[in-house]
Amino acid sequence: MGANGPVVVGVDGSERSMAAATWAVREADLRGAKQVRVVMVTGDPLWDDEAWETTVPVADQLSDSHPELEVSPEVVHGDPADVLMHLSGEAQLVVVGSRGRSALTATLLGSVSAKVAAHGRCPVVVVRDHRDSGPVVVGLDNSPHSSTALRYAFDAAARYGSELVAMQVWEDVEYAPVVPRLEYELIDLQAEARLGLAEQLAGWAESFPNVPVRPVAQRGHPVAELAAASEDARLLVVGHRGRGGFTGLLLGSVATGLIRHAVCPVAVVRDR
Repeated sequence: MGANGPVVVGVDGSERSMAAATWAVREADLRGAKQVRVVMVTGDPLWDDEAWETTVPVADQLSDSHPELEVSPEVVHGDPADVLMHLSGEAQLVVVGSRGRSALTATLLGSVSAKVAAHGRCPVVVVRDHRDSGPVVVGLDNSPHSSTALRYAFDAAARYGSELVAMQVWEDVEYAPVVPRLEYELIDLQAEARLGLAEQLAGWAESFPNVPVRPVAQRGHPVAELAAASEDARLLVVGHRGRGGFTGLLLGSVATGLIRHAVCPVAVVRDR
């Protein structure tokens, strides 16, 4: 992952990919990045002319709105997910849309974004819609992978000047659903979740003294609770391959569900 590398955004001509490109160039500006690569991937050189006709106007529009950035259009041959995963090795961030269908390759953007998020070598942000206000929400699960996601979330909240909401969503997965928990058992589980959350947040205030933090220990399904939190959020952050004592934020389940259902951009952060 290149901390000083470009921001790469995959486009396909769809409305959702345009939203991703707009978000990407704003994020690049906030990050102090120097270059944004607007990449369209085709499977056939016969489509190159149409691909350039799609990509160049997008890059020109982004360059006009952010003249301090170098915004370059690119047309690359290959599989969209494979190309973006390869580019992620040199990028500081890869951005893709959440839905859409390329007129050139007939590739569902949603499937591409899920693959890139699963295997990208830098943080990957999947954009459905975006706003310029609201907190940064991070999902935690007591795993070492959560620490990487938490640092990313703190950095983002500091850039935005926003509140950080740290959520630990716990499920009662080991108990038969037909037999309800006793009240004292639920209190113990809630206390355990709050303790785990406090331990994960310990020490971060010293590094980010200007970021207000709101811890939330919530019972429920991780996808449902985090997706609900995304409705008012500016960014939702989840870790890659975490498996903790409560939820296990596995990319194959929670993060994939959030890519599909979260309202705000979702950052999937892989443990280095």
